[in-house]
Amino acid sequence: MSTLNVNGRDHVVDADPGTPILWALRDTLGMTGTKFGCGAALCGACTVHLDGQAIRSCITPISAAEGKKIRTIEATTDGSDKVGAAVHAAWVKHDVAQCGYCQSGQIMSATAFLKSLPKGKKPTAAEIDGAMAGNICRCGTYARIRAAVADAAKTLA
Repeated sequence: MSTLNVNGRDHVVDADPGTPILWALRDTLGMTGTKFGCGAALCGACTVHLDGQAIRSCITPISAAEGKKIRTIEATTDGSDKVGAAVHAAWVKHDVAQCGYCQSGQIMSATAFLKSLPKGKKPTAAEIDGAMAGNICRCGTYARIRAAVADAAKTLA
């Protein structure tokens, strides 16, 4: 039994401590916003925040999350997170999603990136590309992703 704090609530999870966070979220807690992509931390579809840092939940065991806070796409885009709300609004404004499969991971990485910047900092295109490099979009909407991240940063400045 492990206790995971997910989106501000404690959940007791009856799973092996080596179980990836992704499967605890999806299979045990029914939170399907976090997606399975590659299972090897290469695509970014499974990105969540662990104590504010973007991590790949497909390879991070639940034992690494005990005593820490997990934040998922469900809480990041529900309006309670100012940065997450700005990123989500920019995603819609710039019509980023095509198939949409990678979008929860993309939004989680963008939100963590913008939260890591000094207040008022507007990132360059190269900084955005660097921060988002671990997230793969099969549809190739990278220009729209870059524009949405820059727009969200501008909104937050």
